[in-house]
Amino acid sequence: MYLAQDAMLEYLVVRPVLKNYSEHDSILMAVLAALTIMIVKMLYTYFILYVVLKDFFRSRAGLVRNILLIAAALFITLVLYRLVFNNIIYPFVYHGAIKTPPFFDMRRILYAIMDIGFVSGGAIAIKLLRTQLVTKEKEKSLVREKLETELKFLRNQTNPHFLFNTLNNIYALARKKSNDTASVVMKLSQLLRFMLYESGKPRIPIFEEIKMVEGYLELERLRYNQRLSISFQKDLDDPAKPIAPLLLLPFIENAFKHGISESRFDSFIHIRLTLKEGLLTFNIENSKESVTDETVTDNIGLSNVRRQLELMYRDYKIDVRNEPSIFKVNLLIKLDSHATL
Repeated sequence: MYLAQDAMLEYLVVRPVLKNYSEHDSILMAVLAALTIMIVKMLYTYFILYVVLKDFFRSRAGLVRNILLIAAALFITLVLYRLVFNNIIYPFVYHGAIKTPPFFDMRRILYAIMDIGFVSGGAIAIKLLRTQLVTKEKEKSLVREKLETELKFLRNQTNPHFLFNTLNNIYALARKKSNDTASVVMKLSQLLRFMLYESGKPRIPIFEEIKMVEGYLELERLRYNQRLSISFQKDLDDPAKPIAPLLLLPFIENAFKHGISESRFDSFIHIRLTLKEGLLTFNIENSKESVTDETVTDNIGLSNVRRQLELMYRDYKIDVRNEPSIFKVNLLIKLDSHATL
């Protein structure tokens, strides 16, 4: 595109002088002249791009050296520019139809500086812009990889915690010589299969997350027997709606570990999950021993799930309340408000 523009400008300049040549011949000569002088301009431009700019901003000493290099290269290019015009283009391309000006003609030198500067300046601007875009893309890629690694780390922290709690359940049943031990091991196997093959996915259908939660609740029912009342109410308008895996389990684990397991009397866990038009509402309440300190403190599970929410969703709200005898968590998520890692 630049060559066509340069040839057109050359044609407009020389056409009034080439009166004895047809318009077709004048255009051909202008194109040939633009091609010939383009070689000189390309040499200077590539020298700047791939020699000077390579370490232009590395150090102050390098900056001074490169400025001197630019000045020297520009001087040599100007000499070549004038040599090519006076010794090749005027006598051979234009067949002597244009009078050869003095070598140090100031107007020609200024024209040469502008011509060389326009080409090299445009190329340098494009090069710097592309370099900046590539650098920004690399930075985005590094940030994305860092966040993905962090998300995997958070989920991996959840998996051992879950496995540890469930093995404790099986141990308790085994000590009682319960006939339910075999079925519990089978349920654990199913849950571990979910951990291995589903939890690594960015999102899964919400019915799969619910199925996993129900399996975990069944294991805990066997452990606590009649001492614990569990209710799990569901109201979904789209069971296949995608959700980040292992997002709800930490809240339920927290209810058992820091509520029910520390309670000496009949306890309860009430869970309600609703999904309406992409808005997920998750409420969980569990009984606990009465305390006077109502300060809400996050354990590892709740801290992890807060961070996962930050990484996975843009529009969410979580409210944790530590009341004297009840611990409540209310979670709202717009499941379509996916965060971009």
